[in-house]
Amino acid sequence: MKRFYKETAVEQAEDGFRVLLDGKPMRTPAKAVLIVPTRPLADAIAAEWGGVPDKAEINAAHLPLTRLAATGLDRVVPRRGEIVADTAKYAGSDLLCYRATTPASLVKLQHDAWQPLLDWAEETYGARLIVANGIAFVDQPKEAMGRLRDAVAAHTDLALSALYNLTHTAGSVVIALAVAEGRLSSEAAFTAAQVDELYQVDRWGDDPLAVKHRDGVAKDIDAGARFLALLARARLRD
Repeated sequence: MKRFYKETAVEQAEDGFRVLLDGKPMRTPAKAVLIVPTRPLADAIAAEWGGVPDKAEINAAHLPLTRLAATGLDRVVPRRGEIVADTAKYAGSDLLCYRATTPASLVKLQHDAWQPLLDWAEETYGARLIVANGIAFVDQPKEAMGRLRDAVAAHTDLALSALYNLTHTAGSVVIALAVAEGRLSSEAAFTAAQVDELYQVDRWGDDPLAVKHRDGVAKDIDAGARFLALLARARLRD
């Protein structure tokens, strides 16, 4: 679909702010009016659409904030419990808990990047996750799992959309929560999520497919971090 509108705008609605295309409210794929709780997020979504060149194809990949907002409205609202559970279950196999045993340089790199985040999760949520050496699965304490689930569930539907995507992209609910709480920037979150990959690049070099994959990961993490920041205080449920 090519750009079909000339102007974008934002107007206040009863439940927040909606984006207008040529004066008409934008709708999600499920035909709901796209309303977000903060003006900065609405402005950013309008800017995404305003940045589409005249007569150019509209590519969803270039509208990451719009996609996250629409997902929150269309998928998270009717399936909130399922989305919370699917996000929180990553605590049972979190990337940060599985460490290499060799070489020593990678062992140190993982520890330095990941242990402070696990310590932060314990201090912030009372969730102490167990670290395993190697790839053998380890059962995490039920109390820690429950506390991280509560931390995920504390977020609004729109914030959950970004949290879910961040968790799946990073392979870590701890990294996602750290981004949501402002503990990690998008750049730091990307580095933490890609420790092993970046280590291999440093040792053996790179290739185009790996570069493309990492670029996609970086963009997804950045979009999630921006989305959560633009939600600001509206992120947490009352």
